[in-house]
Amino acid sequence: MFIQTESTPNPASLMFYPGKPLMEVGSADFPNARSAMKLGMLVKPLMEVGESNEPDRDVVMSGRRGEMQAGMKLNLLVHGVFMATPYLKSVGRVSLFCTSASKCEGSVSMVQGASRGIGLEFVKQLLEKDERSHVVATCRNPNGATGLHELKNKFAERLNILQLDLTIESTIEESAKSIRERHGSLNLLINASGILSIPDILQPETTLSKVQKTPLLLAYEVNAVGPILVIRHMWPLLKAGGGHGTERDVAVVANLSARVGSIGDNHLGGWHSYRASKAALNQLTKTISVEFLRRKDPVICLLLHPGTVDTDLSRPFQRNVPEGKLFTKEFSVQKLLSIIHNAKRHDNGKFFAWDGQEIPW
Repeated sequence: MFIQTESTPNPASLMFYPGKPLMEVGSADFPNARSAMKLGMLVKPLMEVGESNEPDRDVVMSGRRGEMQAGMKLNLLVHGVFMATPYLKSVGRVSLFCTSASKCEGSVSMVQGASRGIGLEFVKQLLEKDERSHVVATCRNPNGATGLHELKNKFAERLNILQLDLTIESTIEESAKSIRERHGSLNLLINASGILSIPDILQPETTLSKVQKTPLLLAYEVNAVGPILVIRHMWPLLKAGGGHGTERDVAVVANLSARVGSIGDNHLGGWHSYRASKAALNQLTKTISVEFLRRKDPVICLLLHPGTVDTDLSRPFQRNVPEGKLFTKEFSVQKLLSIIHNAKRHDNGKFFAWDGQEIPW
């Protein structure tokens, strides 16, 4: 549910009681604060009108007293979590909406690249480990994602499947819109998709003479640019969610990287496109983490190396993997979720291997 003020808030009359359920499902429209008091919502001061030099910056509060700028709209997206964003129009009324009771219960996780392999396993374990959690699973072709549909049959109310193609930004925007309307916020974003080889299109290069522009740009687009655009469009939802419904005090962005993306750990060379695209993902994610810290957003970024996992991505290259170093997807995801669930603010911007050890840049 959320509260929207369509005029400049008056601190003498617009007083919110954080964490108090207002209604289950439905909507109510109030011409002024006095009529809204019938719902018992205007009980305790929370927001005060203040001035700021950054009129376009979002303000997020979690049930604490804070400032909201004049000319903003206020959304209560989950219990006691408020997001203020610029609002230009002023019609002098207050509206309360609640589109789904699920907005107020449990955590909401998004797994991008969820149709198979590690992404699908993330969806499965997230649903199985917390019976109150909700998961949004995205992939390029939902109709062909048989594994997701099997999970949907088992977790019909808690799993939402959306179409998202990293190379088409409009599909990312549509996914963000759908999540906002259905859940109102996010507590976890996992970017799990990635490409290493595509028959007749992209193969890991063994020498500079095999590097070509088109495969290089494709790897960069899918492995680096796409995940960053997903973060950009999910950012307001992550700020609104923070750690609500989890044992953390922050939302987490977890980007699946790879040890071969480490420049300091590169002693073998080769795999130019894959290495470079993962190194770019690392730098972009680190840069975003610095901004989140500077803005004091309740969001942190992690980069995670899952190890060499027995999936379609690694299968053509498994013959040289040492014994005991080829992991099942169940084992790898269990380890990665442990890192995610135990993450703290001081882990923001760090690059971890599956065993919790930091990897050099």
